Amino acid sequence: MTTVDFWKYEGTANDFILVETPDPDADLDPATVAKLCDRHRGVGADGVLLVGPATAEGGQARMVVRNADGSRPEMCGNGLRCVALHVATRRADPGVLTIETDAGMRTCRVDAVRSESGEAEFYVTVDMGIIRVGEPVSVPFDDRSVELITVDAGNPHAVAFEGVGDDDIDRLGAELQLSPPFPKGVNLERVVMQPDIPGLGLTLGVSVYERGVGRTMACGTGACAVAAACVARGKAKPGDRIVVVLPGGPLEIVIDEQGRASMRGRARRVFAGRIAIADAAWAHS
Repeated sequence: MTTVDFWKYEGTANDFILVETPDPDADLDPATVAKLCDRHRGVGADGVLLVGPATAEGGQARMVVRNADGSRPEMCGNGLRCVALHVATRRADPGVLTIETDAGMRTCRVDAVRSESGEAEFYVTVDMGIIRVGEPVSVPFDDRSVELITVDAGNPHAVAFEGVGDDDIDRLGAELQLSPPFPKGVNLERVVMQPDIPGLGLTLGVSVYERGVGRTMACGTGACAVAAACVARGKAKPGDRIVVVLPGGPLEIVIDEQGRASMRGRARRVFAGRIAIADAAWAHS
């Protein structure tokens, strides 16, 4: 067993255990990840973030994500904001950071904002890359058919604008995993259009069932997927600010003419600690 430092972070209440590693190819076995993320017998989190040196030119760090069940998603927007904040605290002049992910290089900017109480709050703006909206698919659910818009945000998403109630999300989300339309699993987003708030632009209420985690308080790639689907359906225009309100808080999304998404939201370090991890738990990507 080796004792390692870890940091607990949250991005819009999507929480993570962050561990630094000197090996860019370091990984943890799924069973160990699941134990760490267990909210009763472990630290408790939606996932584990491994942060190591970048392998690509121009990168300041590399991020590897493991979901709470030990699976490895291609991308995690809220986790990326947490990694960017962590890396920024390690640099005298963070400026603009470039983080390497399994979905490619992502550019991040960390801004400190003073709250009304005088405390520093950190907001991270991320270039989430091109979000690709696919064709809608119909899936059977109970005694009806539900239309889902497929979206690729570096990981797979299915967006429901109608036909899915809040009580349906957990069951439908579980049924979609490894179903014929989604052989690699999928993140499910339920969208409720909100009344326009002056000065905010289009506002959407969104609930999320994440592949490998279940119901979560927020999903950064899911927020981008929903915003891109809104633009594709003509509910918003390229360049509009779209506020996606998740149970954990709001994320601001802008989709440009090319389909590239910019995401802005809070990230926060919650606490730090040390934990023993078996040497045999470490693996290589």
